[in-house]
Amino acid sequence: MVHEKDLKFGFELFDDFYGMCFILSNEGKIVKSNKSAEKYLHKTGEELKQIYFLDIFSENDRQEIKNYFLKCLNENKSNNLSANLKIDNKTWSFNLLFSPCCLNGKGKPQFCFASASDITEKKQLEKELLQFYSIAENTVNPLQITNLDGKMIYVNPAFVKISGYLKDELLGSDPKIFGSKKHSKSFWENMWKTITKGNVWSGEIENKKKNGDPFYTQLLVSPIVDNEGKVTSFFGIHRDITEKKMLEKQLIHTQKMESMGTLAAGVAHEVGNPLASISALVQVVIRSTSDDFAKEKLSLIRNQISRISKIIRDLVDFSRPSTYKLQLTDINKQLEEAVNIIEVGTKNKDILFKIDLAENIPKLLLVADQIQQVFINILLNAVDSILDDDNKNKFKQISVKSFNKDNLVNIVLSDTGHGINEENLEKIFEPFYTTKEEGKGTGLGLWVSYGIIKSLQGDLMVESVHGKGTKFLIQLPIQS
Repeated sequence: MVHEKDLKFGFELFDDFYGMCFILSNEGKIVKSNKSAEKYLHKTGEELKQIYFLDIFSENDRQEIKNYFLKCLNENKSNNLSANLKIDNKTWSFNLLFSPCCLNGKGKPQFCFASASDITEKKQLEKELLQFYSIAENTVNPLQITNLDGKMIYVNPAFVKISGYLKDELLGSDPKIFGSKKHSKSFWENMWKTITKGNVWSGEIENKKKNGDPFYTQLLVSPIVDNEGKVTSFFGIHRDITEKKMLEKQLIHTQKMESMGTLAAGVAHEVGNPLASISALVQVVIRSTSDDFAKEKLSLIRNQISRISKIIRDLVDFSRPSTYKLQLTDINKQLEEAVNIIEVGTKNKDILFKIDLAENIPKLLLVADQIQQVFINILLNAVDSILDDDNKNKFKQISVKSFNKDNLVNIVLSDTGHGINEENLEKIFEPFYTTKEEGKGTGLGLWVSYGIIKSLQGDLMVESVHGKGTKFLIQLPIQS
């Protein structure tokens, strides 16, 4: 029988170990223990010799620990596992290592060396890391981590979604790949100067998705530091404010249009009165002269006065509430009539009209003539865009579609014309703005149309790609 005195090595060497160390008999009884074991278990070395190693662990773990202990002795090979130990109503996590111990260096192990390393803090950190990772992966806020070179080393699904890039395309790349170039060099230099000093930076930025569309975020960049306070990487959290920015632009545009309406009313009044006087004088002179040359020139003047009068009427119509009678109107019928009117004027122009009207469109309370005028204005612009396109081989088509969605009647009018440049899209609803040649348009058609749709509590929006065509979307609320 092997006794404790036969353990000739100096076990006191393990007293300075942070973890608990034991010498166990073949039956699992504690033969020796170090100071850390006495400290953790609140027992003296002699007290520990009176108990079995398995007894210090929770009942749920004992059988598994016993299996590993016996496996170590039977196979004469070290192995390890994790187990929990409850001390002072607190549960600690330990990594257990069993190692066979043979006094003569051969044969069946007479003892077993066991060490228990405290991994409670490590387990807690792993748990917290898993929790934070789960939050990061599922939050709606786009998140990114970049290294000191500015290369992205982590992006969450929300960031992938908003940027339009694949995750593999983003990792290892510089955030410049979705830069909009709307911010100055000094703007970014100030950001990097701030975060490399270990400070937090925040600001609004405009980026571009993979497809070129803009997206706006409120960005906060925080340095990630190690235990020595050294910056190791940067954590960026974005708050998507794209919708907010779009609403702000719409509000500014609406306020601008209202101001123009007020100005238009004043201009129409001030110009209308003297113009009426001029028109009357021209009529008098025409009747009183027999000079054919004078009559010809006066007729030209009268035609120009009529043109100006029409512009003034459009201005007045936009700037004041309609006096036309509201009635339940069949939107599809007005669309069909508008298309018929335009088709007559485009006969032999090789333009195909594609009509797709939903049958369940309800009648809306509005002014039929007004809504038809909106359709005609947009369709006329579509015809001009197609006929003015330099690409004569392009397929010529105007599409008209209606459907119900989200308690709104949606009307889509699109064409395959030359399209509108991005910088001009925000101007097309402004009065007197036109890209047509002088004399071909007043620049009031879309402005008046915008005013009519807004007076009906609806929306008029436009999408266009230069060289590919334009699409107008009209949305009108369905009255209950």
